[in-house]
Amino acid sequence: MNLTEGSPFQVLLRFSLPVIGGNLFQLFYTLADSVIVGRTLGSQALAAVGASSTVIYFVLCFIQGFTNGFGICLGQKFGAGDKKGMRQSIAASALLSVLFTLLITALCCGLSYPILNWMQVPDDIYQMAYDYMFVILLGTGATVFYNMISNILRALGDSKNPLYFLVFSSLLNVVLDIVFIVPFGMGVAGAAWATVLSQLISAVCCLGAGLRSYEVIRLKASDFTALGRVMKDHLKIGFPMGFQMSVMCIGQLSMQASVNALGSAAVAGYTAATKADQISVLINNAMMAAISNYVAQNYGAGKYDRIRRGVNACLIQTETLNLLMCAGIVLLRNWIVLLFMSDPTTEIIRCSNGYLLTVAPFYLLLGLLAVYRSSIQSMQNASAPFAACIVELVMRIGATVILTGFIGYAGVCIASPLAWAGACALLIPVYYGMIRRLLKPAPVRKALV
Repeated sequence: MNLTEGSPFQVLLRFSLPVIGGNLFQLFYTLADSVIVGRTLGSQALAAVGASSTVIYFVLCFIQGFTNGFGICLGQKFGAGDKKGMRQSIAASALLSVLFTLLITALCCGLSYPILNWMQVPDDIYQMAYDYMFVILLGTGATVFYNMISNILRALGDSKNPLYFLVFSSLLNVVLDIVFIVPFGMGVAGAAWATVLSQLISAVCCLGAGLRSYEVIRLKASDFTALGRVMKDHLKIGFPMGFQMSVMCIGQLSMQASVNALGSAAVAGYTAATKADQISVLINNAMMAAISNYVAQNYGAGKYDRIRRGVNACLIQTETLNLLMCAGIVLLRNWIVLLFMSDPTTEIIRCSNGYLLTVAPFYLLLGLLAVYRSSIQSMQNASAPFAACIVELVMRIGATVILTGFIGYAGVCIASPLAWAGACALLIPVYYGMIRRLLKPAPVRKALV
């Protein structure tokens, strides 16, 4: 799909719907783990998955940001019609992804025990949390592989193929969850292995479809030569984006640590609530992917007014979805805990409902943050989004540490909305300033007489 032509509203809608579907099925991985673990192994096993999932999400955020930055580089080459540059971009993405996989796998697996100690994971769920987290982190390569190839396809305007194979692997994940946990008796580690294997299969299928459909992905040995400058350009965009997304998760790690200190009942309720809350996060991430590729292609083509119109269209679509999700979560909040546990305690239900009722009304702020941050990044401005991430980090940790001391669990619940508001206050003026400069007519020089 060429995102530089056609109605911006319709183009974004056609592109974003498969991405939303893909992200929802990606969430289906972790939801399937949580539902099956909670109902077959009990609330303590569910709490163990939740206690380690924030660390896993931290790594996933870096991977998504890192590979999405590569997609922006490719999208700009696509918009400019530079086929040689496109092939070099894909080659650089592949090499950097391999290097990153080796580094992050060794680092995270080696530090698993110290990380769980810092997270104050309760003793009664400690070993199960380690088993689940270690296997997921050991399979980091599968996550990098899938995100890299799916971002390459999306940069080329293809948001459907990643969805098709993710649907298949999500269903496979459910089957493997049940097989590994029930007859094989592998416990929470079985759920982790099911997730890793399913995502690896999705990545392989996605790559096969890309090689069959797009000649530019069929790389030759010559495409891997003289990539120093190209790799540097990719790192200049990809690393800050990965770092920014992981910085956001550091705040969530502090939130999880505060909840862990409150006991396994609070962890179980918080886990159930945040699993439902991830629906909104992933849908907003889908709109981020859509507007990132849209802006990157049009920025490469020099169509700046089309960028402005596309961002406005994306805001309408994103906030409509956020309103629907807010209403759905508020209305269904009492059923959410029952989805994960057959007999939750009153304390677990209270913690789950308290978080959802506090966060859901502020999804509109999350939508603004997603659209404006992605648009700015795709116009080659990495400094403002990074500064916004620092603001978000400081406000999230500050709210968690300070407010929790005064109002307890409610301080954890209000931390995210405060962080979103602080980041939006910085990014929105930056975006409109950039658009004004891009659309400003070039000065007319008077001819000399």
